[in-house]
This record gives sequence, structure tokens and C-alpha cells, in this order.
Amino acid sequence: MKYVERIFDELGHFKRFQACLYFAAVFQSIACGIHYLASVFLVETPKFLCESPENVTDVLYGNHSGTVLEDIWPYFRPDTGPVVVLTASGEQWELNQCRRALRINSSGFEYQFDGNKTVYSCMGKFVFDNSEIQQSIVTDWGLVCEKEWLAKLCQPTFMLGVLIGALVFGDIADRIGRRPILMLTSLCQFGFGVTVAFSGNYYFFVVLRFLLAMVSSGYLVVVFVYVTEFTGIKVRTWTSMHVHAAFAVGIMVVALVGYLVRVWWIYQIILSLSTFPFLFFCWKFPETPFYLLAKGKYQEAQELLDTIARFNGLPSTLKVADLMDTETDVLLAKDTKLDEEKPEKKLSILDLFGTWKMAGRTLTVWSVWFIGSLGYYVFSLGSVNLGGNQYINLFLAGAVELPSYLIGCYAMDRVGRKKTCAPSLLLSGIACMLIIVIPKNIEVLIIILSMTGKFAIAIAFGLIYLYTCELYPTIIRSLAVGSGSMMCRVGSVVAPFCVYLADLWIYLPQLIVGVLAFAIGVLTLMLPETLGKPLTNTLEEAAALGSSPSEESRPEEKVEMQPSSHSDGHAGGHVDQLKV
Repeated sequence: MKYVERIFDELGHFKRFQACLYFAAVFQSIACGIHYLASVFLVETPKFLCESPENVTDVLYGNHSGTVLEDIWPYFRPDTGPVVVLTASGEQWELNQCRRALRINSSGFEYQFDGNKTVYSCMGKFVFDNSEIQQSIVTDWGLVCEKEWLAKLCQPTFMLGVLIGALVFGDIADRIGRRPILMLTSLCQFGFGVTVAFSGNYYFFVVLRFLLAMVSSGYLVVVFVYVTEFTGIKVRTWTSMHVHAAFAVGIMVVALVGYLVRVWWIYQIILSLSTFPFLFFCWKFPETPFYLLAKGKYQEAQELLDTIARFNGLPSTLKVADLMDTETDVLLAKDTKLDEEKPEKKLSILDLFGTWKMAGRTLTVWSVWFIGSLGYYVFSLGSVNLGGNQYINLFLAGAVELPSYLIGCYAMDRVGRKKTCAPSLLLSGIACMLIIVIPKNIEVLIIILSMTGKFAIAIAFGLIYLYTCELYPTIIRSLAVGSGSMMCRVGSVVAPFCVYLADLWIYLPQLIVGVLAFAIGVLTLMLPETLGKPLTNTLEEAAALGSSPSEESRPEEKVEMQPSSHSDGHAGGHVDQLKV
């Protein structure tokens, strides 16, 4: 099957059939972006206090007074003192967020009190400010104070599901086909997404979200491979990279729905319904020609080729036999038999560290995978904590990605992979550092810098797969990409915990991402440039990348042509590793 790529030369690299299939498949990727970031508003914690034991008749908070707690919510700040209430029975209580105190022998009703108090726990009873958030899982299930960690565990467990789903469904898709997995994960995304809204308790909610993460990740993994195997090499990187754009649109949908709907279970249902139309036509998706030919399903492959030709307005002249070179296959079979008689060296992850030079390269590449994922989710999840309107901030965090992929694709094919990746990481690090030194009251500038950081990290995040492919030889290329993608997933699991560090210091997440991004950006400058270089086949050839021409030279017959932004054979097909 040496000439499978001839399909696109004969039937078009991105004609009507491929375009319809591409946009239909990518449409469902919006749901992946939605579910990945939905927790931003699902677990939002509004202002809250311990509930008063009795009905309240008067309220004091600093210089503010009222007759109900709702009167003081606009002025309340958790770190500025308790709220004092007078009950119908005449008792005076000081209400804090996680405790309440009964004043003993109080005379007048005043805010300041120097007498004795009896401190009580909240007993799991809280009152929440419903002016901004009418209902979240935090308000419904009291996930504050000693239960606060349960709310903060929601996103990390979701990301753990993303990790497992990518591993499970990616493997199954290679066994039973891309089409069944796309259909299954799409249906389950809708089913689990709606069921989450009716979970009823925290633990069932977390389990359902974990399953939702698995199928969302599974779809994202397989859809990259699917669109890659239906688009020609001239457009493959662009079509694969821009699946990320659909993910970014999902983030914007979350911001819009979160602004319009402030009840978490209604919000969850609407988000799950947003890609429901996809279920009506996903069952019409064909299996990819690559998979059919690889599995020997030649009749189905021929029917698919005829359908593509007819849909693209071309004559059905391409035959499956034209895609196979029988003579060459026989010779390859003989060579394979001879090779099998030779003792085969088993490669392992240790081969990525075979020399000091390769070890340094591997650690740097892993670092880029890690910071790309960590930074991406820290900027996205943390956008609601920047000040100003949190809904606009999250919307901008998604919108800023759209131009980043366009510029990234253009730059990596014009100025080079290293010269695109390294400056992007450096810019992201500098933006984070500037956020720290800017006065907190200049919210507009802080938001602009945060969006600049997100824009820059998205560029590096989008090109690292292709760059990794080009930095390693054929014999360990899959191992390099697979290990890198695992570091990416580790970053996505760590990201929510990094965002929560803002409770210790508001700028701690930016400090961590900024220092790592800048340091890794400097290290990236030491990597070799791969633009215009042929793909390597051996460890020696890979190690020689970036060396002098004499050291880099090798026999022409061993050279496998490198995929560029317009002609990569499979590079675009696995960019799925980035967001999962």
C-alpha cells in the first residue's frame, strides 16, 4: 500500500467530500472544548456565610446596616471581619464563613464587641449570595469550608479521565476502526453530559464527569486521526491544527452560556445540547480509506473511492489495485523475512537518553509538552480570576486562540519550528511576569497581558507534535511522541492544582507558569532547527541535527522526506495528543 496517498492526488486533497466531512467532524469537537472548561462555572463559589440559627431582624457589617443579609452582600469581603446579626429572639451572632459566634451578655446592638463569645461550627448550614450565581454544585451540596477540597477535586478528576480516555479509545480505534469510536464517543458525550445535570449528589456527579472526560478525550483523539486520513498532505497540518480552533469555540460557548444561565444543571443541559445535531448525521460517516486498506477491506475501500469521486464531481477511475504495488510488496516481504532472521534490538524509553545530547534534547522536548499543557489550562481556567467580567475574560481566552493557530502555522513554515516555539514560550513567560508587577487595580492591562500569554502558549502548544516528530529518528519517533504526550497529560492534571494556588497568593499561578515558560523557552533555543531538513532514520542521524554539514551528511537513499506545514504525511494526524 505504498501509494495510498495517491487517493488525494486523484480525488483532491480537500474537495467537497472532504470539506463536508471535515466540518461535520470538527463541529463535534466544540463539545470537547465545552466539557473540558464547563467546570469553571459548575463549581463556582459565591460569597457565603454561616447560616443564622434564627430569623434575622437586623444586620451590621462595618459601616453598613440592613434588615436582611442580602443588604450587605455588595459590600461583604471575607477577610474584613464578621457580619453581625440580631435574631428575632434578641440574640446577637457574629457570622463568618466557616464559624459563628454567640455574643454573651451583649447590651446594645453594635458592630464592635469586646465581651465573651461562644464559638460554634456552621453544622453544614450556609447562606449564599445568589445575586450572581443562583445555583452551582457548591451551593447545592455545601462544598465550602471543610468540604471545599471536594469542589476543587472536580477538575483534576476530569483531567484524569481525559488521560485514561486518550489511552483507551486511541488503542480501540486502531483495532475496530475510527468510525465506531466517533459514533460511540459522540453519543456518550451527549448522554453523559445530560445525565450529569441530574446526578443528584456529589459522588455520582464526579463519576459521571469522569466518564464524560473519557469519551470527550476519546473523540478528540480519534477525530484528529480521522480528518488526517481524509485530507491530503497539502492541507493536512492546517486541517489538523484547526481542530483546535473548534475546541476554542467550545470555550467561548461556555462563557456565553455561563453568562446567560446561572443555574448549574440548566447550564449543563444547554451545553450538552449544543452539539446534539451532530448525532443525526454522524452515523453516515464512512470509515477512512487508510483503515479499510490496512485491514484488507478492499471492496468497501473501492465503494468509498467511488463515492468520493462522485461527490467531488470526478470520474470513478481510481481503483484499489492502483494504490498497491504488488512487485514492490513482494520484495519488501522478502526483505522483511531476511530481517526477521536477524536478531532485533528492542527499543525502550532509555533510547531517548542514549547520549548526553539526546538526553538533553528529550528533557527539553518533554518540558515543552508539559509547560504547553500546564500553561494552556492555567490561562484558561484562571481567566475568571483576573478581575473585571469573568465571562468576557473566558470568552477572550478562547477567542485569542483562533489567530494563534493561523499565525503559528504560517510562522513554523516560514521562520522555522525552533524560531516559532522558543519566542512563543519566552513571550508567554514575560507576559506572566508583567502581570505580577502591574498594579492590581489596572485590570484591563492585566487581562491584555493574560490573553497575550494564552496566545503565545497556544502557538507553542500547537506545533510541538510536529517538532517532536522531526527531532527523532523513525525507529523511536512514536516512542518520543507518546512519551511527550504523557508529559502533556501530566501538565493538564497538574494545571487545576496550580490555579488553586491563587488562594495562597493571587499571582502564584502566573509566577510558576512564567518562570517555567521562560526557562523552557531558553532551553528550546538550544534545540536544532528542523525546517527544510529530511526526517532522520537512525539515532546517529538524529543526533547530528544542528551539527555542521559534514557531520550531518548521510547517504541519500536513507533519507525520508520531512513533512512540512503543507505536506506532512502524518504529523497533523496526532496533534490530538496536545489537548489531552
